[in-house]
Amino acid sequence: MAFILIKLFVTAGFIVLITEIAKRSDKFGGMIAALPLTTLLVIFWMHFEGASENKIANHITYTLFFIAPTLPMFFLFPWLIGKFGFFAAATGSIVLTIFCIYVFNLFSESIGFRIL
Repeated sequence: MAFILIKLFVTAGFIVLITEIAKRSDKFGGMIAALPLTTLLVIFWMHFEGASENKIANHITYTLFFIAPTLPMFFLFPWLIGKFGFFAAATGSIVLTIFCIYVFNLFSESIGFRIL
């Protein structure tokens, strides 16, 4: 239980730190948020919990395959927020990401690799 609480506070602390930095500097906050901090935290937690190297490698591989279909959201969100506000931009970005993951999965299945 103590390890779960440590994971919770360290991970939440990173998110709070990044949002505080982003309040002061859009560019620096964006740069830090773009770093694969979440992925690094996840693989460190997996390692400390005794996950096999194969399990960690699979996690990284699937993370890589999910990066491509999530990228269009970063182009759509800034445009939508300026036109329709935050909630419409968030909703539109989520819908686009789901659609892109679906299409990416169809493509990956056609070449013999299934991501979903």
